[in-house]
Amino acid sequence: MNMEALNQKSLERVLSQKALQIGSSFPCQICVVGFLSGVCLTSLFLAALTSLGTFGFGGISFSAISLGNSPLNSSSSGFINTVTSADCKFKRKEISRERWVGSRRSENGVDDEKVSLLFSAWSALLSESVDGETAFWESAGLSKSAVPNAPHLERCELSEQINERLDKHSKNERLPPWTTWKGLLNTHPASMPAEQLRYFRHQAISEGAYPPWITGSDEENYPLTRKAQRDIWLHQHPENCRDPNIRFLVAEWERLPGFGIGAQLAGMCGLLAIAVNEKRVLVTSYYNRADHDGCKGSLRSSWSCYFFPETSQECRDHAFELMGNKEALERGIVTTKDNYTSKEIWTGRTPRVWGEPWRFLQPTTEINGSLVVSHRKMDRRWWRAQAIRYLMRFQTQYMCGLMNVARNAAFGKEVAKMVLTSLSNEWPKDFGNKRRSDIEEFVWSNNRPWIPRPLLSMHVRMGDKACEMKVVEFEGYMRLADRIRQRFPHLKSIWLSTEMQEVINNSKLYMNWDFYYTNVTRQVGNMTMATYEASLGRKTSTNYPLVNFLMATEADFFVGALGSTWCFLIDGMRNTGGKVMAGYLSVNKDRFW
Repeated sequence: MNMEALNQKSLERVLSQKALQIGSSFPCQICVVGFLSGVCLTSLFLAALTSLGTFGFGGISFSAISLGNSPLNSSSSGFINTVTSADCKFKRKEISRERWVGSRRSENGVDDEKVSLLFSAWSALLSESVDGETAFWESAGLSKSAVPNAPHLERCELSEQINERLDKHSKNERLPPWTTWKGLLNTHPASMPAEQLRYFRHQAISEGAYPPWITGSDEENYPLTRKAQRDIWLHQHPENCRDPNIRFLVAEWERLPGFGIGAQLAGMCGLLAIAVNEKRVLVTSYYNRADHDGCKGSLRSSWSCYFFPETSQECRDHAFELMGNKEALERGIVTTKDNYTSKEIWTGRTPRVWGEPWRFLQPTTEINGSLVVSHRKMDRRWWRAQAIRYLMRFQTQYMCGLMNVARNAAFGKEVAKMVLTSLSNEWPKDFGNKRRSDIEEFVWSNNRPWIPRPLLSMHVRMGDKACEMKVVEFEGYMRLADRIRQRFPHLKSIWLSTEMQEVINNSKLYMNWDFYYTNVTRQVGNMTMATYEASLGRKTSTNYPLVNFLMATEADFFVGALGSTWCFLIDGMRNTGGKVMAGYLSVNKDRFW
């Protein structure tokens, strides 16, 4: 802030104080009483006239004047309250408020009660998918067929079915049907004949098809991302898992006290690197964070509760069979995490299968006002980005449902207003069970759920992280957000993730930003992350960070702290998700660079 702005604010404070002093003087009070008496008499006169018809001057109707358009802001509320509480019986007060609400609704084109009803209907549908039937429909007098499509919600069951096809070998092919048309288009009755489609797919595979979970071109991602993802999938999905030449690495997730989700993911990235280097198929076993009642049946205690498994079920079954075979263990056909040192897991050799693509990383990360051109751990940054993208390539129905609940809680009412604007004013009366058109069903089926764009994601890491990195206050993060906004002035929305309640409280001071965040209990005061997570319980302490993680990867911009493993991994997901050129503004650097 410059000196001229400071002087301006000081002048405003002085004028405000003078105004208060003048307002408390006796002559001024007499004037105010006289003024209020005049207002009362005038209002009675206007009431008498408007009882005969609409009263206006120059084509301006008083019933159309809205306090929302008035230059009076919250500082004038005392004045308004004084007027309405005067001794004169201003009985048109209620009518004026009704007209104000009516005017506001006509401007927005929606009814606040209908917005709440539609939002509640979407919430009820989500509750049913998670908790079973609800009593909402009877109490609201609403049928499910009258609920319009929710553009911010994903059809999770359908998405999982589509992705399952994209994660399995096609018949007599090395790769899944990655070359089919997107979404449900290849299921359209008029789509390409099966024989022609097989020929087209075979040609594309022979020329090199790339996985569908990568968004954007090579220039919009880390170097060789599409090829690396294709090769990792092939490595993890041999055509015959029982081939005697196939070897395995079976590893459970780290569960030492104090290990957060970020550390667990970084450790598994290291194990995947070992598996690639040793030409082994990585098979993950017990995942303590999925050991809760939200993960049902065989998905309990498994990574595949949240994301698709790292290899096929056939390979998993065979690997666990070999774990019970003493000879297989002795001959090294199957190894475990205990076969490797901590140094090999955490700082081991990055796979060189693709050469050294990290030497060509585009400098798009800024720290302290300068772009980071190179550092000592560029190979690890590239590899972890590839590994985390592969491990999180497809969400399960459970994870998809968690994202739906989070988006609905954050954006649901905003979306309801937009949807109702496009519908008839008679909704829900004239909204029957309308069949989806072909373009909705087949072409638009691949659209990502709506979020307010442009969206900035911000992860503020404080608390006990001070022992590992330089901790920066929330104001430091917001200065970086303001810098992005200077270049992109239409940016106004922030998805805020943090474990500190202090940060949430401070966000309310930034009135020119719209903040969204998950509704979860946060830390107050000094507390270790392990203690905090224990207070939330395993289910909540796993679900909400993963929601924040995926929201950060979807956002248009990101501000974080590269000294945090969590932010480091978010950066990796974004740089393999078509977001390289969005850049990354960090409040600090990784401690190993």
